[in-house]
Amino acid sequence: MVRGTNSPTNALMDLSRRKPVLKNRVPEHVERAVIELAIENPALGQKRASWELQQKGVMVSSSGVRSIWLRIDLETMKKRLKALEARAAQDGILLTEEQMASLEKAKARKEAHGEIESHHPGYLGSQDTCFMWAR
Repeated sequence: MVRGTNSPTNALMDLSRRKPVLKNRVPEHVERAVIELAIENPALGQKRASWELQQKGVMVSSSGVRSIWLRIDLETMKKRLKALEARAAQDGILLTEEQMASLEKAKARKEAHGEIESHHPGYLGSQDTCFMWAR
């Protein structure tokens, strides 16, 4: 069988000629440091994370932190907390007081907005009644 443009093997090949733009990316060690800090301290914002990394000698701007978070899908605190929980469950690491406080605060905020964990849908219910006498 002659390999032409309509062959089945060509249908599975990635024929994109577009090359990734690497000149705008930060070095890999900076990206790893940003990801580690985001998971270790999920409550930090991009500006504070940038400042913390600069104190450690890793030079990255707050917009650079944001772009890395977007690329890795850690742009919100909720997603960073999920990543922390996943890493704790996977690696069995012990959480610090700050990490526990962040997780508890997020859980309280979640419950305050009506999201309550239950075993089954409709398992929890509430009823409010008021009885008034009219004369």
